[in-house]
Amino acid sequence: MSLSVVHTRAQLGVEAPAVAVEVHLSGGLPSFSLVGLPEMAVKESRDRVRSALLTAGFEFPQRRITVNLAPADLPKEGGRYDLAIALGILQASKQLNCEGLERFEVIGELALSGAVRPIQGVLPAAIACHQAGRTIVVPTANADEAAMTGVELLAVDHLLPLCEHLRGGAPLPAYQAVLPSQAEETAPDLADVRGQLQARRALEVAAAGQHNLLFSGPPGSGKSMLASRLPGLLPPLEEAERLSVAAVHSVAGLSVRPACAGQRPFRAPHHTASAVALVGGGGRPRPGEISLSHLGVLFLDELPEFPRRVLDVLREPMESGEILISRAARSTLYPARFQLVAAMNPCPCGYYGDGSDRCRCTPDQVLRYQQRVSGPLLDRIDIQLQVPALPAQALLEPGVRGESSAAVRARVVAARALQLARQGKTNRDLQGDELEAVCALPADARQLLSRVMATQGVSARACHRILRVARTLADLECRATVGEEQLLEALMFRGLSGS
Repeated sequence: MSLSVVHTRAQLGVEAPAVAVEVHLSGGLPSFSLVGLPEMAVKESRDRVRSALLTAGFEFPQRRITVNLAPADLPKEGGRYDLAIALGILQASKQLNCEGLERFEVIGELALSGAVRPIQGVLPAAIACHQAGRTIVVPTANADEAAMTGVELLAVDHLLPLCEHLRGGAPLPAYQAVLPSQAEETAPDLADVRGQLQARRALEVAAAGQHNLLFSGPPGSGKSMLASRLPGLLPPLEEAERLSVAAVHSVAGLSVRPACAGQRPFRAPHHTASAVALVGGGGRPRPGEISLSHLGVLFLDELPEFPRRVLDVLREPMESGEILISRAARSTLYPARFQLVAAMNPCPCGYYGDGSDRCRCTPDQVLRYQQRVSGPLLDRIDIQLQVPALPAQALLEPGVRGESSAAVRARVVAARALQLARQGKTNRDLQGDELEAVCALPADARQLLSRVMATQGVSARACHRILRVARTLADLECRATVGEEQLLEALMFRGLSGS
């Protein structure tokens, strides 16, 4: 009887729990048993491994083979265990004779030829392997992704060179990772926006405090154009943030190179997207748009065109910054600290209140259209601004450009640095006693806010969001305290009057 153990990693959301591949060979009729809660793709590995070993010139043991994927209560999915199972069989049958195999973690899918194919979700496994102090063995196509973490790695594209390396023969060459450099300017420039000074100001405030933002106005007023400029105003991702964003994209099978370069994600799903597409889910829970926009921007154009039940699923993750997807077999937690930017027309035709006589919508139609967005969701949007249509003269005047994204971003970075130095987080995340201390108002400003709450039906949540926006306005002006001027501007950004 022979026994071998090879270490690998499962995938559970953005986590990578450790899995031990235990291979046992014993006498009896030839058979291959795979246990440890494997799903169908894992069970099929017996055929891939058998063909890969034979094609590579190894002997497939004609004995009773039992492969246990421990722990037994953790569901195992995909072809990521093929390479570990193959090495376990070779080690147990004395064809590999590798000493120190416990120092490695092995991940990869095998082709029938013995080639090693890439898999999804390598980055979380590499992070966990680095923390465990082991060397990870990954497909060459996944090596750049794993190298982000600084883990010691072996990149392989075929079973044979790996076996030669492990048994002390020809060593694998050191892998030279090609990591992306700092992100270049890829977002559209804010200088392209003509006029709309108030909307530009709102965009700067939203970027500085990480506030949620809603633009409302007629078609062609520049709402979508403004929203697409927000990523260019945001500071690049820090090192820890890059890994967090890249881990979600790795699990989803998307490129991690933009996150590696510090580029914040910008996602703009169509209004036909389902609730599962937005928040994630499915039989094998996958990240949705809110997780794919983690630490970036989620842009919802034509907001009332989204089904109301779809929009309402955003309410909880907007507060918590994460989404828990629960199924009968297991629950999966994904990060979802996104910044929501939305745009909408004021009525079905879009021209209500634009100063012309083009709108033919009845008051009931206008009300029903606007009520497609629930009050609780609107309550969670810090800045709500009307964007009027520009006159033709402003659009056709040549040579008039606004301030560039780079200039605005410099002020945003400075304001965020103040926030991080003061409270270790952006103003959007201020809560409880910390909110009261950081956003303390002088007596005249407190009286003004109390009057607005009493006369205009402002909720406690909306009041806190007004205070956070006022604090961001003070930070942009490098003021130590929030004054009445900043409070009035924050009320204006909420569509409220201070009178």
